[in-house]
Amino acid sequence: MSTPTMKLLRTAALGGVLVLGLSACGETSQVPVYEDGKYSGKADTRPWESAEFKGDKAAWEAALKNRARGQNEYNRGD
Repeated sequence: MSTPTMKLLRTAALGGVLVLGLSACGETSQVPVYEDGKYSGKADTRPWESAEFKGDKAAWEAALKNRARGQNEYNRGD
């Protein structure tokens, strides 16, 4: 009792399963290659060395404390 539509549906389903099965075989390695003694990333800078604080660590710490104070629900005004 297989109609041409059912055969086509089965063939399409089998084709889909084969495509999905074969797509798993194409995975490439995602491990980075490291060179001994060399760092290839960007240089890190301290947060207070930005243009906003101009190297003033105390101003950065004050801004950080002020920001934390503003996020505390007990310190906020109604």
